[in-house]
Amino acid sequence: MPNLAVTFRQEITRLARREIRSQTQGLRKASAQFRRDIAGLKRAASKLQSEVVRLERQVGKGAAPKIAEAEPTRIRYSAKSVVAQRSGLGISAADFGKLVGVTARTIYKWEHGTSRPRKAQLAAFAAIRGLGKAAALARLEQLRGKTPKKRAPKR
Repeated sequence: MPNLAVTFRQEITRLARREIRSQTQGLRKASAQFRRDIAGLKRAASKLQSEVVRLERQVGKGAAPKIAEAEPTRIRYSAKSVVAQRSGLGISAADFGKLVGVTARTIYKWEHGTSRPRKAQLAAFAAIRGLGKAAALARLEQLRGKTPKKRAPKR
């Protein structure tokens, strides 16, 4: 028959290890995540350091540093703004579309929120935001003058 004290001590040790394991498991996961984060930050710092060295070399040579083009300022867009701008100018969807470079149907879709303008269209949309009624009408007249009229087909 095994000694009761030895068996009791083994059971207490087993339970203590099990409890410690359950409490330290969260710490192990957090520690591993912190190590991954630190490694990522070290990679980013290294990349930035090499970029600084490259730029310092360019400045030392007297060349203008090549700066990556930053994303242009984000143009805010909403369907309500299209409606408000068009009604503010007092022009039809077809005329507004000519100013932006799209069709009247596209303007209709923008106003109702069923589609969104592409980047180039957003830039054109932003360009006419500051126009007043007179300037918008003058630009429309210019655009109408540039487009040749379609001839009727010969019979």
